[in-house]
Amino acid sequence: MTFRVALLLLTTATCLTALPAAPAQEALPADPYADAPEVAPPVYRVRYEASSEPGALRYPVRYAVWVPPGVERLRGVIVHQHGCGTGSCKSGLTGAFDLHWQALAAAHDCALLSPSYEQPEQDDCRAWCDPRNGSAEAFLTALRDLGEASGHPELAEVPWALWGHSGGGVWAGGMTLLYPDRVAATWLRSGVPLVEKDDARLELNPHTLPEAALGVPMVCNLGTQEGVTVTDGRFSGVWPKNQVFFDAVRGAGGLIAVAIDPKTSHECGNQRYLAIPWFDVCLSHRLPESAGEPLRPMPTGDAHLADLRGQTAVPAADYAGDAAAANWLPNAEIAARWEEYVTNADVADVTPPPAPTNVRIEDGTLRWDAAADLQSGVRQFVIERDGEPLAQVPEKPTNPHGRPLFQGLQYSDTPLQPLRRAEFELPADLPTGAALTVRAVNSVGLSSEPSAPGN
Repeated sequence: MTFRVALLLLTTATCLTALPAAPAQEALPADPYADAPEVAPPVYRVRYEASSEPGALRYPVRYAVWVPPGVERLRGVIVHQHGCGTGSCKSGLTGAFDLHWQALAAAHDCALLSPSYEQPEQDDCRAWCDPRNGSAEAFLTALRDLGEASGHPELAEVPWALWGHSGGGVWAGGMTLLYPDRVAATWLRSGVPLVEKDDARLELNPHTLPEAALGVPMVCNLGTQEGVTVTDGRFSGVWPKNQVFFDAVRGAGGLIAVAIDPKTSHECGNQRYLAIPWFDVCLSHRLPESAGEPLRPMPTGDAHLADLRGQTAVPAADYAGDAAAANWLPNAEIAARWEEYVTNADVADVTPPPAPTNVRIEDGTLRWDAAADLQSGVRQFVIERDGEPLAQVPEKPTNPHGRPLFQGLQYSDTPLQPLRRAEFELPADLPTGAALTVRAVNSVGLSSEPSAPGN
């Protein structure tokens, strides 16, 4: 497929790229995606129109990328891929703004990229979630264009860490099988690629499982209500598909585990508190030490194994079962987190978050720069006046899908819109000369040290 690209960098750091127009009946009304957050550096965005070329992507798509401020050269890109349907596709509009995933990206000098495919609600999302249907080439084009727009042309060449939900898991897994030498690690929430013929959908072509993909650490993560303990209903087929994929990869020697959330169905729940530390370990081991070098192999000497639906992991040398059918976990730290997660859908954290920085007063509003705790994200901020609590932002954080978070959380693991700002409007009667500081509180309730006073 050949893209005809016309790149336009706007003052909002948005890039618009024109591709051949799609047939009129496939056009998507602009309304569901009209409220995309405004972008400015360090966030950049491209949008491609639908294509009518055979084999090309038939939907419009946006890609937004966050680049850690001050990074000289990117070492990789973390891709956060939404699932199927208009609601999930729309949720991808905020993925690059997620403070928790940004913390992971910044820790490894990686960019954070989130696509948003403009799929009509009733369409078959395999038109994009099978990367062979044009989305792989659109993604590669976006990396190149976003690299140019952001001043980081290496974005087109660096390794990928892939996270995907539902159809996004199908996409992330498919990309892993198509481009295994580019993928550092892959997390598949409630969706996996097809590696065997599906008798119910014989028109679908399964992927082949290349040997190189066996060296990519992977996790199949799903809710227990997706066919594990609830075996009927809309999502009951998720577990059987995960079993097929796991058996194929692990049976061939792949570095893969299953993590079953004991509390959820198809929503993402608290999975990020296992996924982000897991990615942290994988990226620490796999990203090249120097630009242009291949990914490093994942070490296996500290690996732990566990029964497929078990809750206890042991060092690989101590595992008494069939290793070729066991969950593979990279080390003792992740094994302990995995045990907590599959037992109660929670992961403990004993480390406080970083304190806010750059606290300042602008036109009667207190503002600060926020960074999330790598292990537990950020739940809220506490404003203090002369060391005493003045306010909380937000006052009462909520989250129907897991732990309350400052930015909220959508079904597909992205921040709510409108994006919440790190700011607080000061009371008009606030005494002059008061020392105003800000503390961050992570999702398990641990507080940071106070910031330097704002002025």
